[in-house]
Amino acid sequence: MRLLFLGDVFGKPGRDAVKRLVPRLIAGRGVDLVVANAENSASGVGVTPETADELLAAEVDLLTSGNHIWAKREIVPYLSAPEARLLRPANYPRGAPGRGSTVLSTPDGRRLGVVNLEGRVFMKNLDDPFAVGLAEVEALRAQGVRCILVDMHCEATSEKNAMGHYLDGKVSAVLGTHTHVQTADARVLPGGTAFITDVGMCGPWDSIIGVRKELVLQRFLTQRPMAFEPARREVHLQGALVEIDEASGKALAIERVQERLPD
Repeated sequence: MRLLFLGDVFGKPGRDAVKRLVPRLIAGRGVDLVVANAENSASGVGVTPETADELLAAEVDLLTSGNHIWAKREIVPYLSAPEARLLRPANYPRGAPGRGSTVLSTPDGRRLGVVNLEGRVFMKNLDDPFAVGLAEVEALRAQGVRCILVDMHCEATSEKNAMGHYLDGKVSAVLGTHTHVQTADARVLPGGTAFITDVGMCGPWDSIIGVRKELVLQRFLTQRPMAFEPARREVHLQGALVEIDEASGKALAIERVQERLPD
């Protein structure tokens, strides 16, 4: 199984990159399933039903999210629909709308479990992502699902690394999101789990993590609130391509993906 996982899709530039580049990557790299983190797909903060549907129509099979999932009120009924292909982190307290894990199937019946988690270091004090993550993984394995992806959405590199080692040998991949900066540590851990601290973002590089530079600089220089707007230039798609042995669920290889959208 060849899995393409895309980092945080940032606003319209990120959506355009997905729509134009993902079909080419699927055809050229023999991709079986595509998962993308969509929590910033609506103007750089949050996700709406319209932006979610736009990405799903671009040959993305499932969307994950993170701490901005609740930014747009209209996403709540969408999350709650039984057929929704958008996850929210599994370690939100009981009663939160939506779900934190699911199982995808390829047209020929191969299955991939996906778990969405959110970290707690420098973020909200949610339920323990380690305990919740392990319980979600064990539930998937009890269903006979061998190939499992975990989107670990958090701020601290140490927390992402800790989750990778905690689940090493239990899942196929632990891939980090949230910082919008792709890291250079992609590798297969000793137990057979593919890992990277952060897969990066799908969005504009002539920016500060996707936002117009002058707006972010004003916020740092003046310490005043400043409305953020997505930048538009030098748009890239970033993520990771993971090859998984379907019989064992172990990762065979992981490769960073970085493609520039033609101007």
